[in-house]
Amino acid sequence: MTFLLYLTGLLLVGLIATFVAFPLFGPTEEPQALDDPENLLARWEKQKTDAYAAIKEAEFDRQMGKLTDEDYQLLREKYEARALEALAQLDRLGQKEHVKRNA
Repeated sequence: MTFLLYLTGLLLVGLIATFVAFPLFGPTEEPQALDDPENLLARWEKQKTDAYAAIKEAEFDRQMGKLTDEDYQLLREKYEARALEALAQLDRLGQKEHVKRNA
C-alpha cells in the first residue's frame, strides 16, 4: 500500500513538472531579422532611453546617499558611453535612410 502511494505521488509530481516545463520546450517565435532597419532603430532607441534612465537613477541614488561620488562617476561614464553609442548608431541609421530616400 505504501509503495502504491509513493508511486502515485511520484507520478503526480512528474506530471506537474512536465506541465510546468512544457512551454520551455515548445516551439519558439521566429527571430526577427537583425538587419531590418526598423528593428535596429527600435533597439538603439531603447538602449538610449535605458541609458538616460540609468543616469537619472544614479544621480538620484547619489543625492539620496546610496552611491558614493566615485561609484556615481563610474556608473555615469558607463551609461554615457552606452548612450553615445546608441546616438552614433541612430545617426548612422538616419543617414542611411536619408541616402535611400534621395537615391
